[in-house]
Amino acid sequence: MMEFMNTPLFEELEREEKLGNFSRARQLIMQKLESSSLPTMLKARLEFELERIERLVKNYPFTEMEAKKKLFESIKDLSEKEYDELINAAVLDYIVVEGEKRFEARFFENLLFAIPKYKSRTKKDEKSEKVRELLYNRVESLLSGDKPKSYRVTAEIKVTPDISKIKGNHVKCWLPFPKVEAQISDAKLIETSHEKFLLTPNETPHRTIYMEDDLKEGLYFSVRFEYVISEQYTTVNPDKVKATFSPELSKYLVERPPHIVFTPYLKQLTSEIIGGEENPYLKAKKLYEWITHNVRYSYMHPYALYENIPMFVASNLRGDCGAQASLYITLCRIAGVPARWQSGWYANPAFASPHDWTMFYVEPYGWLPADLSFGGVRPERPDFVNKFYFGNLDAFRMVANSEYMADFQPIKRFWRSDPYDNQVGELETEVENIYNDAFKVEMKIISFEEIEN
Repeated sequence: MMEFMNTPLFEELEREEKLGNFSRARQLIMQKLESSSLPTMLKARLEFELERIERLVKNYPFTEMEAKKKLFESIKDLSEKEYDELINAAVLDYIVVEGEKRFEARFFENLLFAIPKYKSRTKKDEKSEKVRELLYNRVESLLSGDKPKSYRVTAEIKVTPDISKIKGNHVKCWLPFPKVEAQISDAKLIETSHEKFLLTPNETPHRTIYMEDDLKEGLYFSVRFEYVISEQYTTVNPDKVKATFSPELSKYLVERPPHIVFTPYLKQLTSEIIGGEENPYLKAKKLYEWITHNVRYSYMHPYALYENIPMFVASNLRGDCGAQASLYITLCRIAGVPARWQSGWYANPAFASPHDWTMFYVEPYGWLPADLSFGGVRPERPDFVNKFYFGNLDAFRMVANSEYMADFQPIKRFWRSDPYDNQVGELETEVENIYNDAFKVEMKIISFEEIEN
């Protein structure tokens, strides 16, 4: 799936894109596609490049005037001199589009990640503070010896298409649905917006519930579900870890282009990090510690815009939860440690949002979680958080995806907004994909109740 992303673009096209001449870039692609002798992979890459350019430009919506307005309104006493320094320091994410600076959709949030001192000059988010305090208190309790708990969670996701932004007459919708695996021991459907639906089997890598309807005023798709989730806390004795594992796990050691690719740079990086270590658990720990101490959290563009996400993270030393997870999976596999994807939501009793993390395997303990972004070392985080998220996991999760890049059921006709998993839903009509900016997403935690183990 999307292996063609590793096919390089021709030189003239790369030049025009770097200069921000995207109209010219489109013309060059169309001219090249007129050839009947293009290799299959190159043709697919160029066809997708037309799509990628459209998404890229859309991801930089702010003019410089709009970006400055947001900065000066959000950061107390920001000066023109400071703004110029930020531009010169290359910490404000912008590109040139047809000769004009355009700023990335979350350039402001990424500035606060890059230079945390500016956060003290912005308005305090009290809700986020409470959510963070709830999490840290529970993590500290588990590290102090509290018994892991289980919870029954009721949640809902609702997507509402914006008919003014959509072409076509009929909408197909794939919403995430919880999988019974690892931390989740039960999952039940409670209610849907439509009587007719297709709920995919639990073993589906990206578990979804599918519905469709004619495009009309007031249209929305929703599903309410219940699941039981347990905190995962494991005490590992490295001396008991074995270097062997069953043959069926070998699929979690291989490359999966275009992203899980064992490039010379990543192989060398893995070697530098693990040194002469041979214990699989300690290898995984060294890789976790390197990423959490050296990779800064930052929001990413839509993943479809990247040719190779782990290489981006390892080269830029920044990335969001899924990007860091992708790098960790790749480095673990290079090191001979089975590793795989897991994602869905961060589902705190008061808050829900998309989130990605990983699982790695060691005998005789089985699959253990590693959350790189939650374990990331940041000034505002207690030191114990980094320790906890290697091998352990809180229960504030909803797991919908157990693999990276898998087909939906039924298969989607057009490009997906997120080709790698499904957390907020995917929509399309009979004529086009419906991107995230053309539908509203509401994720809600209705109840979060502790139950007896």
